[in-house]
Amino acid sequence: MDHFDLLVIGSGPAGQKAAIAAAKLGKRAAVVERRDMVGGVCINTGTIPSKTMREAVLYLTGLNQRELYGESYRLKDDITVGDLSARTQHVIGREIDVVQNQLSRNRVQMLIGSARFTGPHEVDIATSGGDHKTVTADNFVIAVGTRPARPESVDFDGATVVDSDQILGMDRVPMSMVVVGAGVIGIEYASMFAALGTKVTVVEKRPTMLDFCDREIIEALQYQLRDRGVTFRFGESVKTVEKHPSGTLTILESGKKIPADTVLYSAGRQGVTDELDVAAAGLTADARGRLTVDAEFRTTVDHIFAVGDVIGFPALAATSMEQGRRAAYHAFGEPVGESEGEQPIGIYSIPEVSFVGKTEDELTAADIPFEVGVGRYRELARGAIMGDSYGMLKLLIDANSRKVLGVHVFGSNACELVHVGQTVMGLGGTVDYLVDAVFNYPTLCEAYKVAALDAENKMRAISRVATTGNVGELRLESPD
Repeated sequence: MDHFDLLVIGSGPAGQKAAIAAAKLGKRAAVVERRDMVGGVCINTGTIPSKTMREAVLYLTGLNQRELYGESYRLKDDITVGDLSARTQHVIGREIDVVQNQLSRNRVQMLIGSARFTGPHEVDIATSGGDHKTVTADNFVIAVGTRPARPESVDFDGATVVDSDQILGMDRVPMSMVVVGAGVIGIEYASMFAALGTKVTVVEKRPTMLDFCDREIIEALQYQLRDRGVTFRFGESVKTVEKHPSGTLTILESGKKIPADTVLYSAGRQGVTDELDVAAAGLTADARGRLTVDAEFRTTVDHIFAVGDVIGFPALAATSMEQGRRAAYHAFGEPVGESEGEQPIGIYSIPEVSFVGKTEDELTAADIPFEVGVGRYRELARGAIMGDSYGMLKLLIDANSRKVLGVHVFGSNACELVHVGQTVMGLGGTVDYLVDAVFNYPTLCEAYKVAALDAENKMRAISRVATTGNVGELRLESPD
């Protein structure tokens, strides 16, 4: 019977980093994964294929060049699923190879099969051929990820009614689509298909979308999506979806009926713990299949850790990687530093949205005085060169300490640009650094200087009034 210092269940970003971190510490580590899911959901059905598809959409539609060459500009008139999937499959294959190479290079053993706990320190691994193998370990990291939540009332067929995993396997680009759920995944796919020319309707039971983001940024995103023909139905719930020979009919609780070729359900995700028999290890998952952990990612069973999407928000590949590394260090009592500063959030819609730190609403609720500085892409030479006139970068500055409290970016390369602000915040930087810094010209990073100067000028105006006392009196003039 094989025994390991650390056994990781799941080979996604969190599992990979946990196993490799343990190996770097000189521990014997192994990863259990199904043969068709090496790299986890991230590589096979989630982050990598969806972001690759997004790049293919932008390239083939010529969307980013239309401000320069006109609204009719298009690299390919008849874009097919084959056009999109060719690039996607190439990248998936390459990334799987990278994962396997990294694990092999670090002498992390890959155990192919499906794991199931048979005790606190023991798992049974079932192979696709029906064979079983029992392995034991001193420590475990559960990194099994999630799958799309599927309402029992909905008949998913992978063609006309699909979830976010099945959408990559569609045989054609639909003329019309209903997207149920305005979360991150729903909005990303809604924006992609709208860019392809699909008539998209988004149905969301909440009154807003992406309410953890800055409201001004989300309003800008909604404007761009509506400009591309996306219809939003907020405060609405789906009663049923009917399938007909000519397409689907989505019936809302309010009685509205929406015809479409395809319906994409993106209403949350479910932790893949049901197949693990976590009860045999002394664990209990919640109704969404998620596990509860402490600050060290330790579950209620001391030697079992959980990381990644299976523990809930933020459920991002980037944060999951760091969680995996930290869990491995904590498992072996290795010192690990505090996570520096806020973690960035990236939404790969078209256009992109990314932010780090606090929103205006959060600062207002906490009674923290702040000033806003905005740099718009249309003010930048690089924005004109790229053909992006709608992008913007917003800084939230503490009115007293002048520290950067939040960075919110909308537009081209938002998910890259945000890291400049993240670094400044992590080092406790103030708006003065950005005011005095020199950025390459022409770049989008200049937006930081423009936004910093905007905030600085506003604070200087307040200071000038406060020090001179030149407020003046407000008089109401008589109409006589």
